[in-house]
Amino acid sequence: MTDAAPRILIADDQPDVLKALRVLLKGHGFATDLVASPLEVVQAASACDYDCVLIDLNYTRDTTSGREGLDLLTSLRGLDSDLPVVVMTAWGSVELAVEAMQRGARDFIQKPWENERLLAIVRTQVELARALHRGRRLEAENEILRNAADQTMIAQSASMKPVLDLIQKVGPSDANVLLTGAHGTGKGLAAKIIHRVSRRRDEPMITLNVGGLPENIFESELFGHVKGAFTDATSDRVGRFELADGGTLFLDEIGNIPTSMQATLLRVVESGQFEPVGSSRTRSVNVRIISATNMDLARAIADGTFREDLLFRLNTIEIALPGLAERREDIPLLADHFLDRLARRYGKRIRGFQAAAMQSMLEYAWPGNVRELEHVVERAVLMARDETIRPDELGLGAATRAAAAGADYERMTLDEAEALLVRKAMSRCDGNVNRTARALGLSRPALYRRLEKLGIVAGDDDGAED
Repeated sequence: MTDAAPRILIADDQPDVLKALRVLLKGHGFATDLVASPLEVVQAASACDYDCVLIDLNYTRDTTSGREGLDLLTSLRGLDSDLPVVVMTAWGSVELAVEAMQRGARDFIQKPWENERLLAIVRTQVELARALHRGRRLEAENEILRNAADQTMIAQSASMKPVLDLIQKVGPSDANVLLTGAHGTGKGLAAKIIHRVSRRRDEPMITLNVGGLPENIFESELFGHVKGAFTDATSDRVGRFELADGGTLFLDEIGNIPTSMQATLLRVVESGQFEPVGSSRTRSVNVRIISATNMDLARAIADGTFREDLLFRLNTIEIALPGLAERREDIPLLADHFLDRLARRYGKRIRGFQAAAMQSMLEYAWPGNVRELEHVVERAVLMARDETIRPDELGLGAATRAAAAGADYERMTLDEAEALLVRKAMSRCDGNVNRTARALGLSRPALYRRLEKLGIVAGDDDGAED
């Protein structure tokens, strides 16, 4: 819900009543839409978000029973259980008021109304509805967002200078950005920094790994759902696009999005409009899209697995992040950065690395890039026997064996052998998670779980410089 003027839907079959309510509410900062029949109420409420609805209880069926209004109230509650509905009638009675409240009305106004009472009721219902919406949004954000305290990009190498320059130039704009690079190169961190230097910095940044989403929950995760939309939908849920309204939505692993879902995503990227699952009501959002992939999307387009028009919408600016092997002068800075943070996390008194340990890191190939470096330093901190990290505590000898083409499987641990096989399969499949999963006889979620366990998780998470 934005800070725009509250929008009120007013339904009455008397033009004079509609006109009087419009003048009253407009004079106190409310926007109004006017309709004259129950059918028009349902149509309007289905097409637009309202902060409150004022409905008459009597239309054309009869003049005093209030049946039409009560039936309309039931329809509105079925459409949106949180929509505040205030009923009005010139034939007020205690019984009718009680039944209206039982059917979900938030309050009851008898005609002719008192202006101050009517305004007080509308203001109260608008404030309550907006507070409820904010509460649900904050609850969803707290569930989704992680504590990302480390958002510093350690980069002094020549190969990173173009990346930093582009971030500074593009960050303040609202242009959609596509981040490309191998696993673990820091795409997630780059997305956070772009958001942080943008005009949207005070608004939320929401992250979603779209490549890891099963197709049956894809639309619900992105667009939310209403209660009863499917078997497990026991309450309304806010989707990621709505959570990111006014801010930034980071779509990770965009290259692995199912083909059947790409048209759905394209529509909302183009228009900013979507419908929650199970609802016909169109919602509009203002969201900046940052996406990331390790895939060659040009090749995916040629193979027919990625839509060219979707790529055009996502990569207004493309920023390619180099692998750690291309920025070796950053390794000592990154290693010291991770060591300081991880030693504090685990309560270890560690001053630094032995010269031989640093040399081992400088000579290592780093197929997992910066994320792998962080994992190696974390392991070393846990294994450290004194105040400096030794070469054997890094575990790079085992990692080098596992990465070698002619590795001796009999001398490997189970995890080392599994990591080697998974890396080879991903290499054969050009990093495509779907094809890799099929090649290994796994489901996509099962492959993601293995990649995470082995420290080669696909996609940039919320880690330090992942």
